[in-house]
Amino acid sequence: MTRSANGHKGQVDLPSLQRGEIRDPALSAALRKLELTVRRKLDGVLHGDHQGLVPGPGSEAGEARIYQPGDDVRRMDWSVTARTTHPHVRQMIVDRELETWLVVDVSASLDFGTAGCEKRDLAVAAAAAITFLNSGGGNRLGAVITNGETTTRVPALSGRMHEQELLRAIATTPRAPAGVRGDLGAAIDALRRPERRRGMAVIISDFLGPIDWMRPLRAIAGRHEVLGIEIVDPRDVELPAIGDVILQDVESGKTREFTIDEQLRADFAKASAEHRAAVARTLRRCDAPLLTLRTDRDWIQDVVKFVASRRRGALR
Repeated sequence: MTRSANGHKGQVDLPSLQRGEIRDPALSAALRKLELTVRRKLDGVLHGDHQGLVPGPGSEAGEARIYQPGDDVRRMDWSVTARTTHPHVRQMIVDRELETWLVVDVSASLDFGTAGCEKRDLAVAAAAAITFLNSGGGNRLGAVITNGETTTRVPALSGRMHEQELLRAIATTPRAPAGVRGDLGAAIDALRRPERRRGMAVIISDFLGPIDWMRPLRAIAGRHEVLGIEIVDPRDVELPAIGDVILQDVESGKTREFTIDEQLRADFAKASAEHRAAVARTLRRCDAPLLTLRTDRDWIQDVVKFVASRRRGALR
């Protein structure tokens, strides 16, 4: 159970793990419960071996086919196109073993939640969904975890024990001290060294703050399939009508007093919508689909809809 900022309790699949209340046995039980929840509710959504959350093109070249609107132009087969005078793309053979890397942003802006859970809890749940759905078949999973003050790298390995240790490392990452700002761009850039075979990179963050991570993300997207997972709380997009309040930016440490009136609420909602649109636009420019998970919604259902939509698109 977690207590949200408005004083209400909410039932979540994974309890808040950062206040020292959850010891190792309870954490192990929570992770097992989360695994069962993900596997049970997503059973039947994914079919076939060697397929993960997002259907990737693989790294081995296969046969060429006629270009269709929506195909990745990076897969254009120019020699066949020149011979036939019709645009062709090269189909790729799915890798028998997939290597997936998670970039998990657990900076101070995620230590917050006003609905069913904290955003950090939802980030752990998102990492668990990716881990469980991309496991098996010799697939390897690794992670770069950052809270703004420290960055932890979990090597890419396979096996159920490794998956549990990876999630444990994410769930138990210490909270950053007040005034420490996260650096998502540096965390993404850490995936470039050392050079890796083509695989999948998943960026889990609330994407708040300046969008200064496009260049490293584009560099990663040039070699790997990329997925962005945005973690959102209702207070990230709208302010309640509660009058005079004192608000603190936990990543800068600055505190200010506001009177929340209708004009401020409208300005905040507009600025939030513009920022989220800019995040989505930046990810699109990097050919990265975006999955949004909210603390006030059924995140499992959102994952199901996203996977089903991606699979229908791939089949088309």
